[in-house]
Amino acid sequence: MDAFSIKPEHVVTDEQSLRALFPAVHTLAKLKSLDVLDDHAQDFIRRAPFVCIGTQGSDGTADVSPRGDPAGFVAILDQHTLAIPDRPGNNRLDTMSNIIANPNIGLLFIIPGFDDTLRVNGQASLVTDPDLLDRLSMHDRAPRLAIVVRVTEVFLHCAKAFRRSRLWDPAHFQDRAQMPSLMKILLDQTTGAPDDAGALRKMDDDLEKAYKSSMY
Repeated sequence: MDAFSIKPEHVVTDEQSLRALFPAVHTLAKLKSLDVLDDHAQDFIRRAPFVCIGTQGSDGTADVSPRGDPAGFVAILDQHTLAIPDRPGNNRLDTMSNIIANPNIGLLFIIPGFDDTLRVNGQASLVTDPDLLDRLSMHDRAPRLAIVVRVTEVFLHCAKAFRRSRLWDPAHFQDRAQMPSLMKILLDQTTGAPDDAGALRKMDDDLEKAYKSSMY
């Protein structure tokens, strides 16, 4: 595949040029931004089993990480504060390292079947308070730490992206078997996958067993 290049004259480099490409923002879009978790936002968060966390490192490198648990797993501590448990993962610690370097954080709450989403922005800190961690326990296992977010901006995001993508429409679900397994892809990208189909199948099975034993 040939490298893609963009002509400099086609690059938007200032906000004035950017805004000239679009109609003026709708008044309601301005007014909907709150600095507090109102009743509607809290209701949305309690129903959400999934949130995407956007962070940025000290060098400007951005990262988005998914978090999921039973609905309501993100604790609402008060009208300005949320707590997200950190469950076992791959220990790269990208999100947490970024928070230490730059506390600014963006959250996108998603509810299956809902086309609209909830966006929350704020400043995050990493907390190891035993009482809080105990509150965030799942299956009698407390997380090692929690991401506590001091909320500065809250607003609902319209349904256009989810409707364009038809994300929840079963008629548009794709068959996962049409791509190689996660283990096969990871090995292809790193040390190389074995030619022996049986050996690879065992690795896939071991990964599934690991999911069940290390979820919490």
